[in-house]
Order: sequence, then structure tokens, then C-alpha cells
Amino acid sequence: MTKLLLRAFVKNYRDTGDPKVRSAIGSLSGIVGIVCNLLLFGGKIVIGTVSGSVSITADAMNNLSDATSSVVTLVGFKLAEQPADEEHPYGHARFEYLSGLAVAALIVVIGFELAKSSFLKILSPAPVSFSFAAGLVLILSICVKLWNSLFNRTLGNLIVSTTLLATAADSRNDVITTSAVLIAALVEMFTGLAVDGWMGLGVSLFILYSGAKLGKETISPLLGEAASPELQALIVDYIRAQPKVLGYHDLMVHDYGPGQRFASIHVEMDRNEDPLICHELIDDMERECLQSHNIHLVIHYDPVITDDPELTRLQDVVSGILTHIDPRLKLHDFRMVPGESHVNLIFDVALPGDLQPREKEIQQQLDEALAAQEPLTYRTVITFDPAAFNQSPSA
Repeated sequence: MTKLLLRAFVKNYRDTGDPKVRSAIGSLSGIVGIVCNLLLFGGKIVIGTVSGSVSITADAMNNLSDATSSVVTLVGFKLAEQPADEEHPYGHARFEYLSGLAVAALIVVIGFELAKSSFLKILSPAPVSFSFAAGLVLILSICVKLWNSLFNRTLGNLIVSTTLLATAADSRNDVITTSAVLIAALVEMFTGLAVDGWMGLGVSLFILYSGAKLGKETISPLLGEAASPELQALIVDYIRAQPKVLGYHDLMVHDYGPGQRFASIHVEMDRNEDPLICHELIDDMERECLQSHNIHLVIHYDPVITDDPELTRLQDVVSGILTHIDPRLKLHDFRMVPGESHVNLIFDVALPGDLQPREKEIQQQLDEALAAQEPLTYRTVITFDPAAFNQSPSA
């Protein structure tokens, strides 16, 4: 069914790198979601009103919120498709994240309102009239939502969309909540226990939890989360495979929305290599990364000394001391600048987040160890970098 819809409504749907294809797939998800959820809302609101079941009515309102969410998703993908302009040179792709945040806010608001109505039903319980039609609507809803979850998960994986994957998870949650409503109705019918209000409250709390979780997932990329290990590996593996590249560090990725990723990285090359050749190679790498992976990569050229035995020895000594302090401490950009009274050792250290309060302590331990091991006077000049920009993707 999913492939049939894709073939019918999205041309070249396999070309997911094309922003227009991505937008068309997102729009398809939104339209299907609107249609399915409005039909379910209509059926449940009628059954809930006739039977007097607050939990069925709550589930109907949940479907209405899902329909509204699908509208927001549809609009978000359309807005994200807009090209870059003078005011927004990085494009508008983050509208996809903003649409997800709006969906989360709608879910939380409706969940709160449903929690209030369910609490009132607990305080003043009323009998529920359950019928074959009500059971049929709820079972149909479970089947539709299960398909909807699989549909959105397939589309989300196809275009790597957190918004569609979140929609898929929300549909999966609806399967759980509607099943709970069906169980409550059957329990009241066969036992007479007034569990409808409690089940409605449980559904409402589950909606609130889903909304809060979705909000967290959509806020994270807007705040600037770390690049995924897969994306880091994609960039690093490409850089490592290039000729004349000896090492890399300070990989930073900035996400301006799906398809709008900008990255910078420092690449180490032998200082004895012709700078013009290195510059040409770097230009080629930047162009290839954009053409093949749709990543705007900026590469900083770091010439490194490879033919100074004393510098290599001191770098190994300092690296060994840092490893003894904490195995996670790694250095790069190691330089040695001799002076009249001492020798400056200038380098960067990739520092894990939990060690940030210990910067001065780490430098002091390093200086003391160097003074104990080396006859000359060395002064360390350290720049501490976040480890997130320097860790190996496989770590």
C-alpha cells in the first residue's frame, strides 16, 4: 500500500536527496494523516457522545489533534521547501523542525484538557452504554492507526525525517491508547466497574507524555545537537581516504534543517608538501562532499611537522602523560617554540564534558610530570576543545 501511494503521488520517490521529492513525501504523509484521523474522529465522537463514554470521546479528541498535527506537518514541509533568500541564506529547512514543535505543543494542550474532563468523570461517574458499533469503530481505529504507524515509519526512514518518525511513534501510541479504551468499555459492560474516567485519565497522561517527548526531540536539533555518528563517519571516512591527509580534528556540523548541513574540519598535511597542491586537494574535497553527500564542508589546512625527531619525542611524552591522567584525553596541533629561559609546548586537548571543571588541574598535573621527566624547562600552552568535535565516530 505504501509503495502504491508513493508511485501514484510522488514522482522519482527514490531520489530522496531532491528537496522537492522530500517535500512531496512529507506532504503525502500529511494528507494521508488528515484523511485517516478525521474519519476516525467522526466515528468516535458520535459513538462517544451516544454511549456517554469519556474515554472514547478522549480518544476521538486525540484523533482530532492528530489531524491538526498532520495539517501542521503538511504546512511545515511546504514552508521548508522554500529556497534560500537574502534574509535566510541558509534556507528554510528548519521549518520541518518547527512544525514538529508545533505538533508537540498541540498534543500537550489537548492532553491537558482531556485530563481535566477525565478527572471530572472520576469525581462524578456516569454509566457508559457500549454497543457493537462502538466496538467495531475502536477495532477499526486500531487497525488504521497500526497501518498509519508503519506507513509513516517507512516514509520517515526513506527521507530520514525526525518529524515523520515522531508521527509514526505517535500513531503507535494511539494503538495502545485505543486498545486501553476498548478494554475499559468491555470491563464496564461485563463488570459494572466505573473505570471509564480512570482510563480516560490514563489516555490523557499518555498523550501528555508523548507530547513532551516529541517536544524534546524537536527542540534538540534547533538548539544545535551533536552530529549523528553516521554523519560523522561519512565525513571522516571520506577525509581519511584522501591522499596526503595525515589526520583530522575539530569536526563541527551545523544543521539548518534536512538537506541543509554545514560542516568544518581541520585537516593535517605534511608541511613539506607544496601548499598550492594541498590547497587544490582541499578545494576538490569540499566540492566532492557537496556534490556526493549534500554537505557544505569547509576545510582548514593544518601543516604539521613530520621530520623533527625532538618534537615527535616530546609529543609522545605529553600524549603519554595525558593518557595516564585520563585515557580519553587526546592532543592535536602540537608545536614547539624555543625561548631563552624555557620552551613553549603549544597544543590542543580534546576534553570530555565531565572533565571541563578540571582544566587547571589537568594542566598542573601535566606540567609537574614534565618537570619531573625532562631536564629542560617546558611551559605548556593548552587550548581545551570539546571532545564532541574530536571523538572518533566509532568511539
